[in-house]
Amino acid sequence: MLDHVIRGATVVDGTGAPAYTADVGIRDGRIAAVGTVTEPARAGEDAAGLVLAPGFVDPHTHYDAQLFWDPYATPSLNHGVTTVAGGNCGFTLAPLNPDRPQDADYTRRMMSKVEGMSLVALEEGAPWSWHTFGDYLDALEGRIAVNAGFMVGHCALRRYVMGPDAVGGRPTREQLERMLALFHEAMDAGAWGLSTTQSSTHSDGDGQPVASRHARPAELLALARAVGEHEGTQIEAIVAGCLDQFSDAEIDLFVEMSAAAGRPLNWNVLTIDAAVPERVPRQLTASERARKAGGRVVALTMPILTPMNMSLGTFCALNLIPGWGEVLGLPVPERIARLRDPDVRAELLRRADSKEAGVFRRLANFGRYVIGDTYSTANEGLTGRVVNDIAAERGQDPFHCLVEICAADELRTVLWPMPTDNDPDSWALRAETWRHKDVLLGGSDAGAHLDRMCGAPYTTRFLGDCLRGRKLVPLEQAVKMLTDDPARLFGLRDRGRIREGFHADLVLFDPARIDAGKATLVHDLPGDSPRLDSKAIGVTAVWVNGVEAIRDDVVTGAVPGKVLRSGRDTRTVSTR
Repeated sequence: MLDHVIRGATVVDGTGAPAYTADVGIRDGRIAAVGTVTEPARAGEDAAGLVLAPGFVDPHTHYDAQLFWDPYATPSLNHGVTTVAGGNCGFTLAPLNPDRPQDADYTRRMMSKVEGMSLVALEEGAPWSWHTFGDYLDALEGRIAVNAGFMVGHCALRRYVMGPDAVGGRPTREQLERMLALFHEAMDAGAWGLSTTQSSTHSDGDGQPVASRHARPAELLALARAVGEHEGTQIEAIVAGCLDQFSDAEIDLFVEMSAAAGRPLNWNVLTIDAAVPERVPRQLTASERARKAGGRVVALTMPILTPMNMSLGTFCALNLIPGWGEVLGLPVPERIARLRDPDVRAELLRRADSKEAGVFRRLANFGRYVIGDTYSTANEGLTGRVVNDIAAERGQDPFHCLVEICAADELRTVLWPMPTDNDPDSWALRAETWRHKDVLLGGSDAGAHLDRMCGAPYTTRFLGDCLRGRKLVPLEQAVKMLTDDPARLFGLRDRGRIREGFHADLVLFDPARIDAGKATLVHDLPGDSPRLDSKAIGVTAVWVNGVEAIRDDVVTGAVPGKVLRSGRDTRTVSTR
């Protein structure tokens, strides 16, 4: 007898093949039948007019901590994501050296700074009971509603072996050997491979460059070779050029790491903007060169524009513009005084519009900012208005106007920059770039930057755009890009397609309604900390391993997810 049967659905199976009408039967967590199902079932439903697709796979998340207080990985699960890849950007919560209990505090403060996670939530919401990477995976086993696999963060490996010297130091030969042994142990326990960062934007809770930024190529290549000794493993890496355009040295590093491991290396995130036409070909040079060298370098890119709010009062992307961090890091009264200085504003604008600002130049058009939440009587009625319009009324230049609005709120004002790349040419360039064999959709950062952005709903928003908006990609291809493509990159065993014998990770949705609601601020983290959330529209149900986890945008309470371990749940995706 089947556990459940979904009757008369429009099946989009994840392969890119044309949709067809069929019944799908589930038994013991797997797809038992596809076609005309006559076998009795304990439960069933009529899905006529609805689309049934494989569960979506998000290749870049930071749910490493959130899964302890939110086993449903919301809002990703609501939006049809049934498998998440965590442990990215070189940052993981494990391993932790048992001889230095203070390392847990260091890790929490680092994650709070570099990934925008609530420090209170990190302190109160996770048990911090592990030492080895295997301990960490075991702590999640049996208590999550999504499938989750995790890379090992280079920063954690360095901190475990080198202690505080991980920041600023280089490992001795003995320390490198210990690091490699620790890394092998983590992959033996099921880690998906290595994640590392060399990005100039990544600093720890003390404001210092994170540990992996101090690694030299020899160390990175030694770790890459270790990846290649384990089945079903990967590399994920970030360098400064990911934000704009790679240097020759960064391309060399990616190519050499992937070739040394014989495994794919993915990076995040390829920004596509028709105003910078040279960026995409430059970034994909790494992929072309890797293919010739026996490696594979895959660029992640988002199929939607994810708004990210800004603030002059708390750490945000504005702090990452060269020269801005020194001003925005001052105490609030001094910060306001400096921002009100015309010479300081002029210098900040010059730096924001300079070549060294890279992709952050997009944030420099302050007249196109929309005012969000305000907190003073002086700013009543400004929410939702564009700074250019307010500045014209006041006879001020836009940046001066924005500063005065924020100063009236003691810099607590929420600011929403309007995207600069929402033009037809940029969308045409995206559609073209998505066809490249080494470009993959993803990069949501779900679980990170919680009060600044909400990238998790990219799946439903993209599908809605494909069905009723720009229609850049047919539905069957769009589903493949969200399911089978990432599943194949990670070598997921029996996931990513609707096929008999595959795990029953499924999402049932209404093609006439599928979409994502507006991101809204909610206070539902441990310690009443805030985050942005987005409602799923048109998602009827989500099954994980054959168990209903979402029904009409509400979690069912079931926790059928699996900790996906390399080798057992992933197969090797060789580059050779």
